[in-house]
Amino acid sequence: MRTVILSILLTLLAAAPLRAGESAARDVISNQIKAFQAEDLGRAYQFASPFIQEKFATPETFGRMVREGYPMIWQPAEVTFLEARETGGRLWQEVLLRDAAGRGWIAEYELVELNGKMRINGVRIREAPEQAV
Repeated sequence: MRTVILSILLTLLAAAPLRAGESAARDVISNQIKAFQAEDLGRAYQFASPFIQEKFATPETFGRMVREGYPMIWQPAEVTFLEARETGGRLWQEVLLRDAAGRGWIAEYELVELNGKMRINGVRIREAPEQAV
C-alpha cells in the first residue's frame, strides 16, 4: 500500500512543473492570438522566442507571415486548448482552432522557457479530424 501511495505522490509531484508550464504556455498563446486579432504586431512579436524573432527580423515581417500562412491563428473564430506534453525539455501545447470558414485545425505550439518566461518557438498546423471539430 505504501508503494502505491508513494508512486501516486511521485507522479503528482513530477506533473506539477508541467501543469505550471502548461498554464504559462496557455497564457502566452492566448495573449499572442489576442494581439494578432487586434493587429498589434509588436505585442504579438514579443511572445515569440529569440529564434523566431531573428528569423523574421521585424514585427511586420512576422505578422505578414502569420496573416498569409496561418489565417487560422491570425483571426480564429474559436480557440480550444487541448493536451500539453513535455518532450526533450520543451513544452508542446495543442490547440484546436476554428477558422472563419468553420474548418478545424490543430496547432501544435512548441514553447521554450527563457529567463523564467515562456516563449513560442514554432507552430505546426494540421487539419483537425472531423470528430474533433
